[in-house]
Amino acid sequence: MKSRIVVSLIAFGFLLLLMPSSGAAAAQNAAYLERLPQDEIIYLIMPDRFDNADPANDRGGLKGGRLKTGYDPTDKAFYHGGDLEGVLRRLDYIQGLGATAIWLTPVLKNKPMGGTPGHENAGYHGYYIVDFTRIDPHLGSDAQYKKLVDAAHARGMKVYMDIVVNHTADVIKYRECPDNNCPYRSRADYPYTRKGGLQGKPINDGFMGDAPQYQTDENFAKLTNPDYAYTPYVPKGEEHEKVPDWLNNPIYYHNRGNSTFRGESEGLGDFGGLDDVYTENPRVVRGFIAIYGDLIDRFHIDGFRIDTEKHVDPQFWQAFIPAMLARAKADGIPNFHIFGEVMETEVVVDRTARRTREDGIPAVMDYPFAAAVRETVAGSAGTDVLAQLFADDALYQGGAATAMHNATLIGNYDIGRFPWFIKMAFPAISDEELFKRDVLAYAMLLTLRGVPVIYYGDEQGFPSTGNDQAAREDMFGSKVALYDSEKLVGSTSTIAVANFGTDQPIYRAIAELAKLRRSTPALTRGAQVVRNYSDKPGLFAVSRIDPDTGREVVVAFNTSTAPLSAQVETDPASKHFSSLHGTCAPAPDAPGSYHVNLAPLDFVVCAGAGR
Repeated sequence: MKSRIVVSLIAFGFLLLLMPSSGAAAAQNAAYLERLPQDEIIYLIMPDRFDNADPANDRGGLKGGRLKTGYDPTDKAFYHGGDLEGVLRRLDYIQGLGATAIWLTPVLKNKPMGGTPGHENAGYHGYYIVDFTRIDPHLGSDAQYKKLVDAAHARGMKVYMDIVVNHTADVIKYRECPDNNCPYRSRADYPYTRKGGLQGKPINDGFMGDAPQYQTDENFAKLTNPDYAYTPYVPKGEEHEKVPDWLNNPIYYHNRGNSTFRGESEGLGDFGGLDDVYTENPRVVRGFIAIYGDLIDRFHIDGFRIDTEKHVDPQFWQAFIPAMLARAKADGIPNFHIFGEVMETEVVVDRTARRTREDGIPAVMDYPFAAAVRETVAGSAGTDVLAQLFADDALYQGGAATAMHNATLIGNYDIGRFPWFIKMAFPAISDEELFKRDVLAYAMLLTLRGVPVIYYGDEQGFPSTGNDQAAREDMFGSKVALYDSEKLVGSTSTIAVANFGTDQPIYRAIAELAKLRRSTPALTRGAQVVRNYSDKPGLFAVSRIDPDTGREVVVAFNTSTAPLSAQVETDPASKHFSSLHGTCAPAPDAPGSYHVNLAPLDFVVCAGAGR
């Protein structure tokens, strides 16, 4: 592993890049800028699937059939027509739900098509980026994105940009694999033969026992011209497909074939054939700092969600994150929220938390939280799973304070929607129980620690029939047979028609919870103390402590299908309680002991007083 001194030297070279552009706005005084990350409720949107306000951009200005334009609204793997203007005209709807921030999947210009013959798919999701400097014409223009950000800010809402540095679209091909399906070749089997070896002049004598360092621009230019595991080439006509132009040089990619998502291939392998960027190179580090710093300057976005964070080397993040925070601060954005995608399917916190320690990522997407809620609410695990999850907050760099900034979720476009998990666990479940479990999961999301992320369509009862493409339904009326076959939760509507009604029962339930969260500082900034849990379905209770007044708010959940009556430990100084949701006893039975009665699959929120 490279020495930390290299990071410092690289970062020193970035000082000029940290300065805002001449057109950057001065510090703004809008109240929304003062909100901390944990104050937000994020609404996650895949723009292509949200609302189509401008059919003129459905094909992204391209001509030809669907394999040229990427557009086919009947196929779940192609563009469907949603755009930025569609998001803009639905801001009332989003804000009415209670969201305070909008996270859009990547909006930068994508290669229209990816995949292999017979398995084609379009860049509708945003992760096939070829131009890192402008908005994808399928979604709109730079001016329309700026218009959306400004309109959100005028409402006191934030906008988060989904960014990618691990890979670009698949442009580079390998001579050895005409089908572009190359198995991964490790460095042990096919090592880099750096011409001349490491014989250049060291830039230092090492750091705390590390070997001397050679990673200067000059040395990379001399030494990083390896005999690759595969022989890369850029097809004729695509030599300048990527922007900025330096991204077109194969030397800035690993070129080792498809990742197995194990061992070194996690960081060096191609993610499903996408061109894996050589982020260890200082030229790449400087390049991406310039790219994303410029986007902060131009659009004054409020945060980054980092795609495939764990597949990039720690040294890159150790330079990139401070540079982005400095750039945002220089642009008058004091609480720029950065969280990385660290995909995990189990309630194993260490694999997620280590990224905050090793990489310097301020926060992560809390997939262990999603797994814990899935096991307890869309499953039959005991509530001790939740207790262990929160006990492991100590593993994050900064402990529980960092975990407060994690983006918590219960479902999304990768793992699937929560009702699908419920139905997999309980195939014979009634509509009533399905609704209750879905709302209970959202109650956990919006009252427990972290920054809740609501996935578009969940509030309308979209259930999904699987993960990935099966969970990317259209809000504006679908033409995909698979989506149209879904039976919505708590609704008689279908996905074949537009679904933006604010009277849907799940929409109302989420809106109520969001209002409760926003009006109760203990539920946003308050420390969380786990009070009760069990090795069986049933009671899970926490106290959230108001950071200013010390007032205790008790939140208790019943994950079982039977009513329960129990004593919950509380602060002895809490003398009286009032109801914020559900029926709450007016006073403790004894100092430090509060009684709760909970219906099946229900919850209460009780605010203490008397301190």
